[in-house]
Amino acid sequence: MDLYDEFGNYIGPDIDDEDDNGSEIDNHVEPHFASQSPVVDPLNSVPNHADEDADRVHSALISSSSPMVIDGPSAASSAIILHEDKKYYPSAEEVYGPDVETLVQDEDTQPLSVPVIAPPKVPKTHSLDTTPTPAAFSTQFLASLQSIPSHIRNLCVIGHLHHGKTWFMDLLISSCHNVSWQPGQDFRYTDTHTLERLRGVSIKSTPMSLILQDLKGKSWLINLMDTPGHVNFSDEVTAAIRISDGAVLVVDVVEGVMVGTEKLIRHCVAERIPITLVVNKLDRLILELKLPPVDAYFKLKHTIEEVNSVMSQCPEYTPKMRVSPELDGFDFDEFAKRLWGDIYFDGSKRSFLRKPISASSKRTFVHFILEPLYKLYTQVLGEDNKALQSSLLQLGIHMKASQLSMDVKPLLTEVCAAFFGNVTAGFVEMVVRNVQSPVENAQKKVMQIWTGSVKPEDEVSEDIRDAMLSCDPKGPLMIHVVKSFNSVNMDGFEVFGRVMSGTVRDGMSVRVLGERYSPEDEEDMVVKDISGLSVYQSRYKMNVPEVGAGNWVLLSGVDASIVKTATITDVTPSDDNVVHIFKPLRFNTSAVLKIAVEPVNPTELPKMLEGLRKVNRSYPILETEVEESGEHIILGTGELYLDCVLHDLRRLYSEIEIKVSDPVVKFSETVVEVSAIKCFAETQNKKNKLTMIAEPLEKGIAEDIEALRVSMFKPKKELENHFMKEYSWDILAARNIWAFGPTDNGPNVLVNDTLFETDKKVLNASRDNIVQGFQWAAKQGPLADEPIRNVKFRIIDASITPGPIHSGRGQIIPAARRVCYSSFLTASPRLMEPVYFVEIQAPADCVAAVYDVLARRRGHVTQDLPKPGSPLYTVKAYIPVMDACGFETDLRTHTQGQAFCQQVFDHWQIVPGDPLDKDIVLRPLEPAPAQHLARDFMIKTRRRKGLSEDVAVTKFFDDPMLIELAKMEGGILGL
Repeated sequence: MDLYDEFGNYIGPDIDDEDDNGSEIDNHVEPHFASQSPVVDPLNSVPNHADEDADRVHSALISSSSPMVIDGPSAASSAIILHEDKKYYPSAEEVYGPDVETLVQDEDTQPLSVPVIAPPKVPKTHSLDTTPTPAAFSTQFLASLQSIPSHIRNLCVIGHLHHGKTWFMDLLISSCHNVSWQPGQDFRYTDTHTLERLRGVSIKSTPMSLILQDLKGKSWLINLMDTPGHVNFSDEVTAAIRISDGAVLVVDVVEGVMVGTEKLIRHCVAERIPITLVVNKLDRLILELKLPPVDAYFKLKHTIEEVNSVMSQCPEYTPKMRVSPELDGFDFDEFAKRLWGDIYFDGSKRSFLRKPISASSKRTFVHFILEPLYKLYTQVLGEDNKALQSSLLQLGIHMKASQLSMDVKPLLTEVCAAFFGNVTAGFVEMVVRNVQSPVENAQKKVMQIWTGSVKPEDEVSEDIRDAMLSCDPKGPLMIHVVKSFNSVNMDGFEVFGRVMSGTVRDGMSVRVLGERYSPEDEEDMVVKDISGLSVYQSRYKMNVPEVGAGNWVLLSGVDASIVKTATITDVTPSDDNVVHIFKPLRFNTSAVLKIAVEPVNPTELPKMLEGLRKVNRSYPILETEVEESGEHIILGTGELYLDCVLHDLRRLYSEIEIKVSDPVVKFSETVVEVSAIKCFAETQNKKNKLTMIAEPLEKGIAEDIEALRVSMFKPKKELENHFMKEYSWDILAARNIWAFGPTDNGPNVLVNDTLFETDKKVLNASRDNIVQGFQWAAKQGPLADEPIRNVKFRIIDASITPGPIHSGRGQIIPAARRVCYSSFLTASPRLMEPVYFVEIQAPADCVAAVYDVLARRRGHVTQDLPKPGSPLYTVKAYIPVMDACGFETDLRTHTQGQAFCQQVFDHWQIVPGDPLDKDIVLRPLEPAPAQHLARDFMIKTRRRKGLSEDVAVTKFFDDPMLIELAKMEGGILGL
């Protein structure tokens, strides 16, 4: 029965009756917890039943557990207790006893942003197996092979985008791991990053150590590094090449040599890395292009010759680098020599001929390789089971009826697997024959990557040098670290490198030498204890107690001071035992695209800074810096590269929301003429004076310096002869090259061109200070604080007062910087911008649209030709990086998604126009004309950096210089 009607009026029993019933219950309740009679509102006579019900339930519970008798029968009913004095629950002391200390907090000390129960922190961007994938070999067997360097091959798998590198790695992994890989399934075992799996593009280099057998059943330890194919991530390939003894180049037979393939070939040849070729996706010739066997042979031959042609154009090329199937490419040596080239098979006499008997004669490769393969493909695709079974029986292959009734794709996989047998054995045989072991390649590798000298007469540690040259596991420990991988719990890094000599053990105390370490300056050195050793297997790790020379190793506990690369040793540096580090990585591209980042919530700036430090370690070529305006800048190679960096920064390293600016580019500054006058600068104490002129550097010098073909560390005589022979310098200028700038391999040259009147002894005493001022100026030019490029600075005269008081660092360095700026500004300064080389593949009917898109972005086509053996056209062009952002999206829009492009940094070019021309008027919200671009770029760059809009000439010129400039006819720089 309801106690209230639809209007809220009480219609239940009388209040007195209820009170009588309630008093009977209350007589048995302890007085301290007794509930009171319902409080009746005198206006509507509605009792407070909520309090009554709560009191009754609680009283009943207490009375049932510990019944007590109160003093006086009417004490509970006559007492008046206010609402705030009621006690519904016992105190903590009454519940737990007086001996238990209790703490009561009136306010919640946990912030609202922190969940009460925090969810478990799991890796957000990496796929790691909690249980290792079952392998066909044990950890003990792998460790035993690691102790035999002659049975080890260190390889990197390289190639262009989507040419099948990761799929090829899956094939090798499945041969020695118990993985459930169904035919046609996209396995991608080495793609552990979430973005890699979502986009189908490899982003990180990932190692795998496999034990594979050759044709004779002999086991070899093959260390493989799967690398990205996209040109934006070529820095990952550089790190993999550095610790490898050979490269496995995977080429799509239809696409052939692309821009990424060409860059990789040139890089391998420059690093003295032998190349073994894997021609992939042969089935595309049959299924897509539908080429007959003879045409397929010519397509294969053309692809192989493309690779050889690119290698032959490299300066370091030797005939031994040539790749060809007859060079130990097949199983049996004598037969293999007759399987490639213009060699024909006479079936009647069963002999090989150099000339065809008739027009229908077939080459041996077509007869023995392609025709049987084509026959199997045709019978499988034609679903002719009887003919297929007959052909397989002739080959000695027996297949069940259930297998023959499978779908076409799985059946084709099964037939090819049975036809080719153990496909990995032929690959192992190829790399074992053509790639040297760590012991055989030790001398060449050490000469290429070590900063020390291998010559006996040079001052280096003989123990370290001899141990590395012989790959001695008992010698001093030397490890070259090239990469950092995220730890399992994502709170730190584990470093990956190659043991060049000695043996590293778990718990060992080592010295970590950074990139800035040198025998003269040992500041960049820390002592650490190794907390873990493992063999990195992409998705899991095999812990080992020790790793010897010639192997790859993943180290824990030594990552704190490592930024990019490092050298780890157990040798204590001393005057008698000089330790040299390994060279930093030399990339085949440059980070020219940059963005500015800041946190959405300013209070989270420390989190973002920590994230920037971590992401800088994760990507080899990435650069992070802070502008004078306070902007935090990230520099990368392209749009996809920066997109992946920002994903990791937001989701993995900072875990905050970040605002990103529009992308801009890194400029350079140069000159196009010789300085109009001899520029001079006096020191602050007026006791020293430097005179200098600037002029453009001869063509090719800057590129050779950056490619390390020219180095200040070469013997003086050798450097002198190189400049005289290659660039036609006179002997005096070649002998007086003081420095390159802004770094030791920077694209600017400082030359001492003073005459005999100058006191050479006093000048040479201040040489280091002048060089520092020159390198400071070359690092930040006067136009927009961008690096100077392609400029030769000549010291014409120097008047220096001897003595450290009059010509110390504080006097000479600022004066040298100022005179570099003044001579630069009087030599017609110009801005330079980076330029991408673009390779576009598109059908013939889309080529016109490609031209239109390039024309709208200041691009120009250099080559347009059909791809041999395919219906595609290849368009090669140049486009400024400033206009390349969004180019790929624009291109796909105008070609309905039929065009595909790859962009890679190629060179620097001068921006049209004079950046110092004050007559140019720039209108807001309007694109600048072509001849005004330099001025437009300079002003916008200076604004973004927090500088004044125009160059303050008085800042870089002394008063006497300003008077000289004002006297000149017409003036200079608008004075």
